[in-house]
Amino acid sequence: MKTVLVYLPLEPRHREKLEAAGAGCRFLYTLPGEDVDALLPQAEIIIGNVPPAKLNKAEKLELMQLNSSGAAEYAAPGVLRPGVRLVNATGAYGRSVAEHALAATLMLQKNLHLYRDSQRQARWTDFGKVGSIAGSVVAVVGLGDIGLRYARMAKALGAYTIGLKRRAGERPEGVDELRRTDELMEVLTRADVVASFLPGTKDTEHLYTLEHFKAMKDSAIFLNCGRGNAVDGQVLYEALSKGLIAAASVDVTDPEPLPESSPLWGLDNLLLTPHVSGGYHLYETFETIIDIASKNLAAYLSGGELVNIVDFATGYRK
Repeated sequence: MKTVLVYLPLEPRHREKLEAAGAGCRFLYTLPGEDVDALLPQAEIIIGNVPPAKLNKAEKLELMQLNSSGAAEYAAPGVLRPGVRLVNATGAYGRSVAEHALAATLMLQKNLHLYRDSQRQARWTDFGKVGSIAGSVVAVVGLGDIGLRYARMAKALGAYTIGLKRRAGERPEGVDELRRTDELMEVLTRADVVASFLPGTKDTEHLYTLEHFKAMKDSAIFLNCGRGNAVDGQVLYEALSKGLIAAASVDVTDPEPLPESSPLWGLDNLLLTPHVSGGYHLYETFETIIDIASKNLAAYLSGGELVNIVDFATGYRK
């Protein structure tokens, strides 16, 4: 009998689903933010993002199912004991984050952020010419589940899509052109929209430098719905305040929450949201997390194949 620790805000039907998948297991439940220290030494399977710093107490741990797509901090050396299987929730956040990014794209192209600001000040102002996603070149940096969904929606609206990923491979449906991430600089010179969905790893930290923004069109739009540390806040501020690019939308910042003293708050050409594109804001997201966790739990107990296995060497799903 395995002991399963669930670190998620469940409703009764979620418990029923997990317990059906883990028939015969002993289940321990707690909520994120609550003290979990006393439960960790008993846990052989964990479902939910228990803080990495606490996992040294999970001496019996065999399987860790994350409720996030990002896994880098759990894949870092020394966080989990050797032999522990790590799986993430890739597939749960795709629709929510991709739709948020698409909405931000259209909002910036049509100057809707500026009109909203004018409405607050009761100003009847025409902000002039707008862009269109149809016929635009959209570069999607990070072609995982979220990035691919965004690319497919942009293409459906008439964009030419360029997907960038670490390794070359078969070009997926919805992507007109597939390039490697190390070709980013050349792609930036062509893009009207640059949408970043990169996970947080040592290779992606501060990936976008001022030189990258200088390479972009001054009419281009930049979006970041991956991790905030992909671009330094001061670099983004310079790019926007100096007109190196036309506008940006970021759902993630470094640090989070963004300090009140940050100059980013005052930029008219920045749409800033407080890391809300994902989370559980869309109903189906949490339901999909429970589906993934249930399937992996049943598969692990029966010796079946797990989904969303994380590669400890890269922090990405294999």
